Amino acid sequence: MSKDIGMLKQIGVIHSPYQKRGDAPSQGRHRDDESTVEVFEPYEPALIHVEKCSHLILLYWQDRGNRENLQNSTPWSQERHGVFATRSPNRPNPIGFCAVELVERKGRFLRVRWLDALDQSPLIDIKPYSSGIDSIPDASIGWHRDGDIKRR
Repeated sequence: MSKDIGMLKQIGVIHSPYQKRGDAPSQGRHRDDESTVEVFEPYEPALIHVEKCSHLILLYWQDRGNRENLQNSTPWSQERHGVFATRSPNRPNPIGFCAVELVERKGRFLRVRWLDALDQSPLIDIKPYSSGIDSIPDASIGWHRDGDIKRR
């Protein structure tokens, strides 16, 4: 049974070189393109000390995803998988998750590397990335031929 869990607040917008589906890499770490993350003025106080972080986790709304898709294939496998076993933008709640390198902060603007979001994607949260907490070196994706999706 679905439950109303409230409304997400858009805290900013992503400015990336990727204008349409197919432009963005399947994973941000596959390319070193830079993007700018604009945090809206009311949320600028939440950025205090963010420039001390080398890497961030960005959560954004993949607003061009198909929310009805429950299965799809991936760039690594033509076999169909449930969307919860993939990182596809096509899912019931198209929340994007990307670990990025923080290149520079200028006020409420963050220049980042490795972001795979389309231009004008709504930003919904920022968290610091911690290799000690967020990295699980022996994690695997069982259906993937190498068990993991490595940078190409």
